[in-house]
Amino acid sequence: MKVILIGAGRLAHQLGRALLEAGHDIVQVYSRTMKAAAEVASLCGGSPTTSLGDMRNDADAYIVALKDSALPELIPQICKGREQSVFLHTAGSLPMDIFKGMALHYGVLYPLQTFSMEREVDFSSIPCLVEASDDYAASTVVELAGSISGNVWPMSSADRKQVHLAAIFACNFANHCYALAADILEKRGIPFDIMLPLIDETASKVHTMTPAEAQTGPAMRYDENVIRSQSRALAYDPLAKEIYERMSISIHRKATRNDKL
Repeated sequence: MKVILIGAGRLAHQLGRALLEAGHDIVQVYSRTMKAAAEVASLCGGSPTTSLGDMRNDADAYIVALKDSALPELIPQICKGREQSVFLHTAGSLPMDIFKGMALHYGVLYPLQTFSMEREVDFSSIPCLVEASDDYAASTVVELAGSISGNVWPMSSADRKQVHLAAIFACNFANHCYALAADILEKRGIPFDIMLPLIDETASKVHTMTPAEAQTGPAMRYDENVIRSQSRALAYDPLAKEIYERMSISIHRKATRNDKL
């Protein structure tokens, strides 16, 4: 399938590489800067461009992997003159209908994963959430998603938005907690590596237990002496102190609710 990638960020790097390995033809890569477009094109093939007006009109699918705030402004330019093609965005929180009135066939290909430039990911197990406006778009997005992943989920915009919200807690917020932990350790000259076995075991447990069952620590049993002592130790950082206290309350309340079920 001929594909044009619109965007050259972390997702475009990884998705473009996966599509190429699956046998698709990345014919063009768009970015605001030639350096970024050329970098992705060098990995995935195709020609780089910084002009939406110069994009080819013969692609089977146009995959829009841009930041969410850019899509309303750029989608009319992307679709103009190419209305018969299939347009897909990769955002977790935006509705499919952002293309409505701009294209005839459109949908969503949202890989549920965190992406970094420095790390290659194995797409074969990544959940790919797909949605389509019609049968033609559905056949295209399912073929693309199925060629790179064995974990394809048809899902509505409303459900995908909730999955994205859940992912913020499970990934972005969890990683921020790692960053806060690293700050605490750094003040004592202790390397963050000491946390890695704990982090790995915590993540491993939820493969066989529910998160509620895996929860441990002073907040779950609401050990007030420990909680007060640790809260005082964070006095130097009022925001971290508030996060600690509010998180402890949330953990305890959820544990209490679960005990009543």
